[in-house]
This record gives sequence, structure tokens and C-alpha cells, in this order.
Amino acid sequence: MSERMDEVSVRRAALSRRRVLQVGGLGLAGLGLSLPSLLANEAAAEQKRIKPLADNCILLFLNGGPSHLDMWDMKPNAPDGIRGEFQPIATSLPGYQISEHMPRLSQQMHLATVVRSMNHSVNNSHAAAVYASLTGHDRGEQGGGTRPTDHPNLGGIMARLRPTAATVLPQVHLPYMTKEGAGGPPQPGFFGGFLGHSYDPLFVLQDPNAADFRVPELSLQTEVSSQRLTARRQLFEATGIASVEGRSAQGEMSRMQERALDILSSEQTQRAFRLSEESDAVRDSYGRNIYGQSTLLARRLIQAGTRVVTISWAPDANATWDTHGSNFKTLKSTLLPQLDSACASLINDLTERGMLDRTLVAVFGDFGRTPKINANNAGRDHWNFCYSLMLVGGGFQRGLIYGSSDSTGAFPASHALVPGDVISTIYRALGILPTTEIYDQFQRPYRVVPGGEIVDDLLA
Repeated sequence: MSERMDEVSVRRAALSRRRVLQVGGLGLAGLGLSLPSLLANEAAAEQKRIKPLADNCILLFLNGGPSHLDMWDMKPNAPDGIRGEFQPIATSLPGYQISEHMPRLSQQMHLATVVRSMNHSVNNSHAAAVYASLTGHDRGEQGGGTRPTDHPNLGGIMARLRPTAATVLPQVHLPYMTKEGAGGPPQPGFFGGFLGHSYDPLFVLQDPNAADFRVPELSLQTEVSSQRLTARRQLFEATGIASVEGRSAQGEMSRMQERALDILSSEQTQRAFRLSEESDAVRDSYGRNIYGQSTLLARRLIQAGTRVVTISWAPDANATWDTHGSNFKTLKSTLLPQLDSACASLINDLTERGMLDRTLVAVFGDFGRTPKINANNAGRDHWNFCYSLMLVGGGFQRGLIYGSSDSTGAFPASHALVPGDVISTIYRALGILPTTEIYDQFQRPYRVVPGGEIVDDLLA
């Protein structure tokens, strides 16, 4: 299947290049066309041939590396020093068990796809592992911060190829711009990369659990009335700034300004941030903490039309799921109860609202943890050679356990996958072929996903 799709993509790409040359021979200016607009039309035509299985994605990114051995792929028969402290419990999917500290999620496994055979090349740098996990671009141990040549995030590519209405936020990132260690640079993989800053998400870096939660970026200043905003829009349009073409910094800024004006005047988008409209019972079910309320806000944003919401579950790479020390204590007391409440409530809400079929809930991190338990108060270290993730709704199979690990959870035993495979399959579910060419600000072509294959067995 994937080989046939690659062949078709190559033929279409060749055809597209021939058409560019043919039109170029006639003269683009004479037809009122520009090369960027022609390429955009080609990309749009390509996407029309793909039927989306889903429209939206909420990514719960467990930044730091969650322990697969103590969550999704427990090894109760492994030797001491590998077997964890937690007990496995039965789930709603016969024959499959997960950690006792995820009781609510255990009753939703019949809705989920769990992959237990993930791996990639990065074991040291969180930044490089995060980037590979989110983009499918595994470039090895190249750490550090963001680069203008980075591959775009999921929300950026969706905004480019499946844009939302002008009055809707295309993508939102909560509640932290996660850093590579305390005081370090922001991690790559969450930004628009070579598409430019206009394809960055809106970063909402306030605590939705705070009583005074608000988003200043989306609020009119007190001295600016809606009438004045309308007048500013008319002036903005009359000056012609909004129609600046090309990929220059001026053009990119004008697009961002135009979208900001649309959103500031959108009651639908403004209302999504009013968590006070939710009942106390609903808010309590998600968890009265920054991650629980961020997850609830993600659901409200998807309801308002946002395409992609990402929750990065750490202020910095070492703060939460990077459990080199006290792995079991931290998971038991904080991380797993918070995840269980937030994720289970999200899945339940989406199901009750009839939204789960068209909304993908993806739960994964940058890698797993070592089978061997260390002496740092029973911690586990980085482990990229095998880890697990969960995908619920949004075109993915229900009740599927895909792949397996060996007896200690150290290496895949069957159906090994890399991030590019999963990211490619997510794009396919969302209506985008991973082989589709997109163009940077200098009109250089790139594949949506640099490497990887669509895994048809994961899709419904």
C-alpha cells in the first residue's frame, strides 16, 4: 500500500514540475499567476484526493520520557531489578493490562490503539528526541534549541494544508513552552520551522487552573472598543497591507496581524477560553491542576474549531516525566493520577459529545525508561530502544494492541515502528499524505514527513 502511494506521489510530483515549466514557458505574469500561488494550488489539489478520517488532534505530550514499563507495557514476571513496584490491572480490553495507577483509563482501552514497539536513535538529548517524536525527522543526537530550518510541527502543517476559518485559532500550545532543562532554550518540534513564525502555535502560558486565568493576547485592551477594532480593521485593509504577497518578513507579519484582528472579533474563539462556563463537577473530573485544566481547555478549543492542541506536560525537560530518580514515587503520587484523570475525562467528554470519531487523542513522549531500575531512589533512565504510546479515536483502530516488546521491555519483539511511521499515519488520518511536498519561504520542497510509512493496520 505505502509503496503504491509513493509511486503515485512521485508521478504527481513530476507532473507538477512539468506543469510549472509549461506555465513558465507561457509566462506566469501574463496569466496573473505567481510561482508560490501555483505551487499552493497544486498542493491543494493533491489534498482534495485524500478523504480525512479525522479533523482534529489533541496531543498530550509527556515531555521527559514516560516509563512504558510502569504504564502500558508492564512486565510482572520480569526479574527483580527490572520488574516495577506497581501491579497490573485488567482493562476493558480482554487480555490487556495496564498500571494500577491508571484505573479510569483502564476502562477505556477498548477504544484505544496502544503501540508497544516504538524506537528511534536518540537516547541522550531530550530536545533531539522530542523533535524526532513530534516531526518524524530523526536526525540523531542534535540537541540544542530551535532552528529556522527545523521541520514544522503537526499544527503548522495542518494550518498550511487544512486551514481553519479565519476567526478560529488553527493551533494552540499549552501550558508551557518547554525548555531543554531549567533555563535552557525552547525545545524544537513545537514550532512552524521552515514555514515561518506565522505557522507557530498560539502559546498560552498562563495556568488555566488559576482563578484569574485569562489570555492577554486574545483580549482587547480596556480602552479599545469593538467599534474601534472594526475601524482599525478597515484602515488595515484600506492601506493594502493585508494583501502583501510572498514570504517576506513584512508579508508574514501582515498575515499574523490580519489573523489577530479576525480572532479578536470572534466570540466563538473568545468563549473557548472561559473555563468558568464548565461545571465544578466537570472541572474536578479533569483534575484541579495546570495539566488537567489545560486538557479541559483543549477540548473546548477543539469544539470551537481549532485543529490541533498540544499540551507539553513539563516546564522543562527534567521537571516531570524524566524520572531518573524516584520513578515509582513520582508516578504514583503525581504523574499517573493527573494523567489518568485528565485523559480519561477528555476521552469520555469527546465520546459523549459525538466528537471522538473525528478527534484524535494522542498520548506519547520522547522515549521510554530503562528496564533496569537504578540506585537513585529507584529511578529509571532514558531508553530509546523500545517504548509505548497510545492513540484514541480520530480514525485509529479501537481495541488494538500493536507490536510487542521482549521479556524485559528492552527491545521490540514484533512490528517495530519509528516516529516517522506514527506521524505519517496520524497525517493520513487527518487527510494529508505524508509524501506531499510543502515549500519553505524560499520555495524549496520538502516532504510533509521526512521519513516513515503509513501503517494501515493502525487505521480503522
